[in-house]
Formats: sequence, C-alpha cells, structure tokens
Amino acid sequence: MEKFEITILGCGSASPTSLRHPASQIVNIREKFSMIDCGEGTQMQMRTYKMGFQKLRNIFISHMHGDHCFGLIGLISSMGLLGRTAALHIYAPESFEGILQTQLNTFCDGMEYQVVFHPLQTDTHQLIYEDRSMEVYTLPLKHRIPCCGFLFKEKPTLPHIHRKKTDFYGIPNSYLNLIKNGADWIMPDGTIIKNEALTLPPAPTRSYAYCSDTAYNESLQPYLKDIDLLYHESTFGTEEEEIAKLTFHSTARQAAIMARNCHAKQLMIGHFSARYTDINPLLNEAQEVFPNTIAAQEGLTIQL
Repeated sequence: MEKFEITILGCGSASPTSLRHPASQIVNIREKFSMIDCGEGTQMQMRTYKMGFQKLRNIFISHMHGDHCFGLIGLISSMGLLGRTAALHIYAPESFEGILQTQLNTFCDGMEYQVVFHPLQTDTHQLIYEDRSMEVYTLPLKHRIPCCGFLFKEKPTLPHIHRKKTDFYGIPNSYLNLIKNGADWIMPDGTIIKNEALTLPPAPTRSYAYCSDTAYNESLQPYLKDIDLLYHESTFGTEEEEIAKLTFHSTARQAAIMARNCHAKQLMIGHFSARYTDINPLLNEAQEVFPNTIAAQEGLTIQL
C-alpha cells in the first residue's frame, strides 16, 4: 500500500511551553509532503524528527493566529539558505497575503526560489489543491477570526494485476501496464478475456481531516463522513466548557461527539491548552464517547 502518514510536530495552543510546541504537522501522501500550520519552532521540530525541508511542496495555514503561523517566515528563510530552487506554495486566508509579502520583502529579498501565495476563502468547502495522488479541500470552521481546516483525500490507484490469471493466459509482461489501465486481452483464437478477470481491486482510498481551531460545529459532519482519521482540536476539558465557548474552541468530549457522529474510523485530539501538563484526563474524556481516540504527541507518526 502506498504511503499515507501524518507526523505531529506541534500539538499545543496559544504559546509554546516546555512540554509542547504550537501547531504544525507534516502529511506525506505517496512521498509528496505537505505541511499544515507552522507555529513557532516548527523548523527546529523538523530537524529533531529528521523531516527534510526541501521535500515540502505545499504549506496550508488555517488562520492568522500566531501559534499557527509564527514559524513560517523562518522556515521560508532557512529553505533559501539551504539552496532551495523549487517553488513553495502557501495556501492561507487571503488576509495573510500582504503580511507575508512584507515579511518576504524584509527578510528574504533575493531568494533563489519563488514563494507562490494562494488565497483561501475560509467560509466554504472547496477544492484548493489537486495532483495525481490527492485532493485537498477547505473545511469552514467556527473561530474568532476567519479560519478553515483541511481535508486530504487520496485518489484511487490503478487495479492490481492478477498474476495467476495473466500467467495462465500467457500474457507478456510488456502488456501488463495496458491491462492495469483497463485493456482486455485477446487470445490467438479471438477469445476476449475481459479486464475484470485479469485484475484485482485497488486498495481503498484513505482520508484525513484537520480541524483546528474551532468551536463545536455540526455543519462539518457531511464533509467528514466516514473519515479515516479526524484530527480535532480539544483545547479544554468539559470543566472548562464555558471558556471553550467564549474563545471558540472545543472540549475533548465535543471532539469525540464529532468523531462519533461522522462515523470516523479514528480520532486524534490535540491543540491542548497550556494549563494541561497531563492530557490523560482529556484523552479519557474523549474515549468515554469515542473509544478509538488517541492523543497527539510531538514526533508521533500515524500511518493510515
């Protein structure tokens, strides 16, 4: 099965602590690397966990709070110092374009590579990126400022060759790629062997959703239906539900309710408030509602 994995670089909120860095993740789909959010210290976390800077193609920024973007200009600068030549694509709310351009003009003048900005409308669910391996969609979130999550969907692969059948019919290796792409096989006597008899179904496609920062938002459920892995912010426990409501954040229990209602296969909670030195109470709270819940931790890699 092709690679689809998520590595956590930071799972804290608001400000760095000695226990957790601000939000950042790396998504690797078939060796194509994307970053979600880039809080302060992200490039140091990449060095710690041996994530190659130059492999990054795209960076997706959810919103303009510092714990999600303060590390971006430093990372961009370091890539230039390391000799990057390939373009880097930044997807972020449209209000960030002027800020980013000012930073680039001030700190990165004369860089050898291009930074391409793609403005996002945060209040809609739309396709914002596509290649042969995946699609990326925005998820409209409910926060104090314009904010969106991101939905990564793997594209189907070609079917597998049924080697016993192709060997039985004496099909040469040079023709197998045509069969993978849908061709039938014609025997010397004119008999047609249909493609479905020569192939096996491809592996099922996988999906990952990133929801941070947001108040509990039932309108997300149709977009998250049957998701393989849901990352949902869980800044607070239920005892702080009023604070969560005032600050447009979620509790661990609310994250679990979302996972349960959208029939997610697995939930990962994160974006923990600095007040929690021990996140086990948050994990237990979520698992009471949705047992297949894990807690984000820095350096953790989840393979789908």
